[in-house]
Amino acid sequence: MRKEEQSYHLVHANSVQYPVLISVPHAGRDYPQAITDNLRIPADALLRLEDRYVDTLSRIACDAGFTVITAKAPRAWIDMNRAPDDIDPDMLIDAGSGQFPQMSVKARGGLGLIPRRLSGFGDIWQDKWSWQDIRARIAAHHSPYHSKVANILHDMRQRHGIAILLDLHSMPSVPATDGMPAPQIVIGDRFGHSAISQMTEAAMSVAQGYGFLAQLNHPYAGGYILERHSAPTEGVHALQLEVDRALYLDSACREPTHGVHAVSAMVRDIALSLSSEAGRSPVMMAAE
Repeated sequence: MRKEEQSYHLVHANSVQYPVLISVPHAGRDYPQAITDNLRIPADALLRLEDRYVDTLSRIACDAGFTVITAKAPRAWIDMNRAPDDIDPDMLIDAGSGQFPQMSVKARGGLGLIPRRLSGFGDIWQDKWSWQDIRARIAAHHSPYHSKVANILHDMRQRHGIAILLDLHSMPSVPATDGMPAPQIVIGDRFGHSAISQMTEAAMSVAQGYGFLAQLNHPYAGGYILERHSAPTEGVHALQLEVDRALYLDSACREPTHGVHAVSAMVRDIALSLSSEAGRSPVMMAAE
């Protein structure tokens, strides 16, 4: 099996019928034995790191012909939505002083490229990892995934004049604050930096049309994937779509329920709406 085939599952890569790529970076469930061997917390606790079965929400869009890329590696092994150098050096046995100077707030909190801590459980690993091992994970999973995303978006841009990345995630239920109801759907565009407003508004309109309470950029504005792959002035737009897990999983957040169909249909319709916006005037949109 080729390295890239071990890294992700890819559907409709050659047809590129629409200028929309759906990315699913956190649904991986292929846990290497090395994870289990080094755990200091119950294995079931790692499910909290997953966007549990969020890949099922892309199936109707896939059936409609949209290109979908899904990471196979679980987030506990490597996080596709973090920069390859966003690592807490304290979790490595051989990290040099100053080797990772740009560690993000997420990494400091235990959720960097390699998760270190899990809320309610503390440190995940019994022993530290080696930098050589982490480099191997980057080469086997992170680099192929992002290279393929970049290549597909480039091909879409060449063919359609515009390309749109829809990065699909799920989130734990967000508590209501200040008397405001909690959002069920969060659309992120990095506060306007990863997509033009027409794209964001199109996605919000579809989510609201399904009766879901949708919110923009709070509490999730989009992460590394949007930052790395979006270039609105060059006609490449990217949105993050966060879905409340209570909409499609059981009360234990373990198994899908009948809610999968409605949410999956919404994802398809968001992709269709984005594609329609792209077709309105690609040249104008690329220049805005």
